[in-house]
Amino acid sequence: MSKVEDFLSKEEEQDIVEAIRVAEKNTSGEIRVHIEQTTSKVPFDRALEVFYDLKMDETQLQNGVLFYFAVADKTFAICGDKGINDVVTSDFWDSTKEKMVAQFKSGNFKQGIVDGILSAGEQLQKNFPWFEGDTNELSNEISKG
Repeated sequence: MSKVEDFLSKEEEQDIVEAIRVAEKNTSGEIRVHIEQTTSKVPFDRALEVFYDLKMDETQLQNGVLFYFAVADKTFAICGDKGINDVVTSDFWDSTKEKMVAQFKSGNFKQGIVDGILSAGEQLQKNFPWFEGDTNELSNEISKG
């Protein structure tokens, strides 16, 4: 499974987009998923580049979260903007990754991603609840590189 297009089926991609929609329903936070084949960089460093490329740093409350995957490298990273990083516990992203890895080890890639998204969504809802007039600032679609 070393190609981006083979990583998830169309149905699995739609399930992930739906998980993003559900996770964002009660929060002003923004969640994105980016999948690419490989990176020559440290995954978190590449995730930060993608974070800025996708303009995730431009959300009003600095509460964007990116789930980044390099499928051929079998690696991923999660990065949150300043607003969310300031309020979650110091081990939140690591514990989220551990939940995801548990699913990945069983070959449940879609479920691992969905679990991570929903976990991030719970924290976003708790710290950045939806408010009247809130708009979806970023696309829920999976981006690919």
